[in-house]
Amino acid sequence: MINEVFMPALSSTMTEGKIVAWVKSPGDKVEKGETVVVVESDKADMDVESFYEGYLAAIVVAAGETAPVGAAIALVVETEAEIATAQQQATVPAKPDVAVTPSVATAAIAAPIATSSSNGGSAGNGRLTVSPRARKLAKDLKVDLNTLKGSGPHGRIIAEDVEAAGGIAATPTVVTTAPAVVAPVPVAAASTKTATVPAPATVVLGQQVPLNTLQNAVVRNMMVSLEVPTFHVSYKITTDNLDKLYKQVKSKGVTMTALLAKAVAVTLQKHPIVNANYVNQSINYPAAINVAIAVAMEDGGLITPVLQKADQMDLYSLSRTWKDLVDRARTKQLQPDEYSTGTIAISNLGMFGVDRFDAILPPGMGAILAIGASLPTVVATDDGLLGVKRQMQVNMTCDHRIIYGANAAAFLKDLAKLIETDAQSLTL
Repeated sequence: MINEVFMPALSSTMTEGKIVAWVKSPGDKVEKGETVVVVESDKADMDVESFYEGYLAAIVVAAGETAPVGAAIALVVETEAEIATAQQQATVPAKPDVAVTPSVATAAIAAPIATSSSNGGSAGNGRLTVSPRARKLAKDLKVDLNTLKGSGPHGRIIAEDVEAAGGIAATPTVVTTAPAVVAPVPVAAASTKTATVPAPATVVLGQQVPLNTLQNAVVRNMMVSLEVPTFHVSYKITTDNLDKLYKQVKSKGVTMTALLAKAVAVTLQKHPIVNANYVNQSINYPAAINVAIAVAMEDGGLITPVLQKADQMDLYSLSRTWKDLVDRARTKQLQPDEYSTGTIAISNLGMFGVDRFDAILPPGMGAILAIGASLPTVVATDDGLLGVKRQMQVNMTCDHRIIYGANAAAFLKDLAKLIETDAQSLTL
């Protein structure tokens, strides 16, 4: 019997996927529940398992190519005798005549393997977490992956681990994924000179370069955003007390990003309308405060890892969680709920010295905060004299269908009060 393997829907917004790598080759034995292919969805790479037991007869969509959700990407047969017949069938790949719903598209594919883990090379469900290159290398060098301990994020087995186990010197590699840009507000003017900028991809002048999967996802989201009526509200916040707190907790692993996320989340407790979103002519009030923070990716586009229930986490746990999210975002190992469940967003370009900008409202959210640099500013003091204080400008973009000017102003006023006069409470 010949079974088609379909492109799975790995998220609710996914319309097509890119084959990152085939773990199995034509003719290989396939066990039920075994990883056969690595698929790139909108913003993550995921190992995908087979529901079938048999032999991978033919690959319809090669590595590096894309296919719509529901399209056949491979053929699996029950016996070796059927391989030749399946390969002949694969020379004329069939395309679905009608749109395929995510539930139908995943009928021949098991759920993607969870990729986050803190237990050696195993994911949360006990399976190995292995990069596609490491898996292929292990096959070539005949290295048993089960004997390895991964050195990648969350114990993920990477190529260097396999090379070391195979007794060969690590091959120099060109790192194509630079550290993601997590834009903390600088605590000193000099810090704007050392901001890490993603290395630009190699560009050939005079040629058109197609958008990658992540960039296309950003384009789709931005087009949806243009349909939302928005307005902008600006507020200058003095950061002297926040900067002092940052200096106190920096050595404990706390980042300015975590401080800002915590401050926003705590303030939202008093302003649930700012945490809400518009759904079907109604106001949806989420059960949790989930802060999404924009992170630029070197290969184009951006992703918004989400600090879930940020108001309920202590500052130190929040910082550890954020570091974990960014590490896995760099290797495209976030699960869909870790980048698609935000209820409010933060975009911070302060580390680049940008003093003010407006951000585009992400789909499904009611507001986004665009945070500029904290810079020395001459201000009038209460006694009528001139003084210098550090200030940052926060520009808030709101969905005017549910949030009005007074709502935004009240939220920003309380956020400023917390940062300016009660920053120490963020450590409680």
